[in-house]
Amino acid sequence: MLTLKGKIEIQDFFNIIFKEESIAIDESVLATVEESFNFLKEFSENKIIYGVNTGFGPMAQYKINDKERNQLQYNLIRSHASGTGNPLPPMYVKAAMLARLNTLCLGYSGVHKSVVDVMTSLINKNITPLIYEHGGVGASGDLVQLAHLALTLIGEGEVFHEGEQKNTEEVFEQENINPITIALREGLGLMNGTSVMTGVGLVNTIYTRRLLNWMITASCAINEIVKAYDDHLSQELNHAKKHVGQQQIAKQMREHLESSSLIRKREEYLYTDQTEVTVFKEKVQEYYSLRCVPQILGPVLDTLNNIEKILIEEVNSANDNPIIDVKEKHVYHGGNFHGDYVSLEMDKLKIVVTKLSMLAERQLNYLLNSKLNDILPPFVNLAKLGLNFGMQGVQFTATSTTAENQMLSNPMYVHSIPNNNDNQDIVSMGTNAALITKKVIENAFEVVAIELITIVQAIEYLGVKDQISTNTKKMYDAIRNIVPIFTEDVVMYPYVNQVKDFIINNETIEA
Repeated sequence: MLTLKGKIEIQDFFNIIFKEESIAIDESVLATVEESFNFLKEFSENKIIYGVNTGFGPMAQYKINDKERNQLQYNLIRSHASGTGNPLPPMYVKAAMLARLNTLCLGYSGVHKSVVDVMTSLINKNITPLIYEHGGVGASGDLVQLAHLALTLIGEGEVFHEGEQKNTEEVFEQENINPITIALREGLGLMNGTSVMTGVGLVNTIYTRRLLNWMITASCAINEIVKAYDDHLSQELNHAKKHVGQQQIAKQMREHLESSSLIRKREEYLYTDQTEVTVFKEKVQEYYSLRCVPQILGPVLDTLNNIEKILIEEVNSANDNPIIDVKEKHVYHGGNFHGDYVSLEMDKLKIVVTKLSMLAERQLNYLLNSKLNDILPPFVNLAKLGLNFGMQGVQFTATSTTAENQMLSNPMYVHSIPNNNDNQDIVSMGTNAALITKKVIENAFEVVAIELITIVQAIEYLGVKDQISTNTKKMYDAIRNIVPIFTEDVVMYPYVNQVKDFIINNETIEA
């Protein structure tokens, strides 16, 4: 069990969301939350505090009388639970809940302690609110999506529990959970924040790191297949350029290929007396999709590392409004709920993932085009040319999916549309950015899955499975365990989907 103390790291996030580790809240955190609530209750008695005794957004100039304060919070939750589209998968909803819970535990929100208690129970019991994809503009945070979370916490709406969509009231009764106490600003405190875009964003970073590792594996294997020279991966060449990501990718590839019998030394083949040769039968340098992998995936790694840093800062920040500062005995009004940080980082992530999928598609094309590789039959067809088709059909899928990624990688960050009676006159669209990035990542896994199947077929055709590196052999065995050797044409979609599922759910070939 992991005890939350007001700060969460990416590994904690991974353990709770992917490994389903249970959580507890440290007593000092609960004391901080309670202190914040008690201070706000006293402080707001004779002052105007947004969202406590005023309306919301452009209606903030309307004062709310004391008898209607609680109704105000219920009205906010119910009216804004207005999402549409497809439901978010439970994993992403759980990530959003964890992000929101961590923010509330900082003690800047002034919510009742019951909010923390109920959210902790829901996370531990894998009860996730029904939250829809459409609705967030990412300015006052994820108002619409978080309203669906708040709706669950007051015992209304629907949830996913034990694989089924059920009424919240029924599940609360079954699990002996009482709804939260509405006392001051619990509705606004839950809804004003960037937690959905941040939660989805953090899951996106975890999957992207996994995707990147598989892409490195594929890139190593294709270099082995063509018996590439090793100097483009050398420490000397890659440290002549000062980018850390490039250096790390090259190092990872060198380590992966250490035991390969296929990778060649340039000095043994070309740095010898060649005075009698006028035309070289083999290429002096590989195509860019093989030779420039560190330079292409290096920016992906550097960008991913920075995105993860920004999102962890966001999830450990007070990102609602107003901010309750017990230490200074003051309430500050501002815009910490604005999602521009997350929106921009998600746009960056989908751009680099799209480039990764483009690299996979080009490597795939190299393997399938016999005129380019000059060592494999067209479409790595292991049967009768003309009668059979090999990997020809799945190339269309890879090309189509890559093209979709290229279109989806256009930025959301600059697509602000004013709304809310122009109160929200410039917005982040961070939730859309995070969800589109999620789609781009899923697409990229499809392209890489098709490439891996093709690589295994190529290794089969060349008969080099005993010469490839130990790490490539692990990949070969894992994919071959899913996809049989096929010479005759087979229905491909089940195999592509199974390999995609395998690489999405396994961090590395070690698994």
